[in-house]
Amino acid sequence: MLYTSNATLPISVRQQLPPRAQDFYREAFNETWALHAGDVGREEHASRVAWAAVKQLYHLVPGGQWHPIPSPAAPAQAEGSL
Repeated sequence: MLYTSNATLPISVRQQLPPRAQDFYREAFNETWALHAGDVGREEHASRVAWAAVKQLYHLVPGGQWHPIPSPAAPAQAEGSL
């Protein structure tokens, strides 16, 4: 089953993830689903891959909310260096 929009995602995913994280989940799920056509257990596999994709960019904070993982700050250049 492909998810055509975030509104079609499972309620558990929609309740847990912010909209942008839902986008990542949906895109990863759909890509995995398509790649494994005909495989037994592809829905479970696609779900695991989708959660792994979300966890690359978001982390669960106390209170159960998912927040984006901050990107590393660019190293500051020393004054006067080229």
